[in-house]
Amino acid sequence: MTKRSSPPSGERGPAAEPAEESPGSGQPPESEIAEANERYERTRQDHAQETAEDYVELIETLTSEQGEARLVDIARHLGISHVSVSRTINRLQREGLIRTRPYRSIFLTDAGRALARRIRVRHTTVLRFLCALGVPEKQAAIDAEGIEHHISDDTLAAFARYLAERRLGEVREELG
Repeated sequence: MTKRSSPPSGERGPAAEPAEESPGSGQPPESEIAEANERYERTRQDHAQETAEDYVELIETLTSEQGEARLVDIARHLGISHVSVSRTINRLQREGLIRTRPYRSIFLTDAGRALARRIRVRHTTVLRFLCALGVPEKQAAIDAEGIEHHISDDTLAAFARYLAERRLGEVREELG
């Protein structure tokens, strides 16, 4: 059995340095791994934001339709467990989007209401755009629910411009 010696003080040995893998080793270089980690982190953040948006949107809807939003109602509407809803509600409260009190309804803060308004505008714009393209309304509603969370501001603005120009063309046609 051979004893490995440490490099002299101040020098770094090959195992201490994260080296790029050599071609043909089957392992991606460290730089590729770091880039992938950044992409996955961005995806996790996007999913967390999407969840927050869905909850805020649902809380606003429940409040306007039923006068209150309760944890049990959110769980039922989303088809998930009370425990999952409770964890997300706690996170949204830490983020300042909602406020709660034990055994009471869940309320949107000013920041939560502002987010809900932005989401509603995005959803409506995407839905109207898809319908304008001829997508059946039921399918457009399903698709809009996913697209609304991932659409850029520039693309959303282009959708809105298209809808405005289309409406203007319809009005001109009606006026003859």
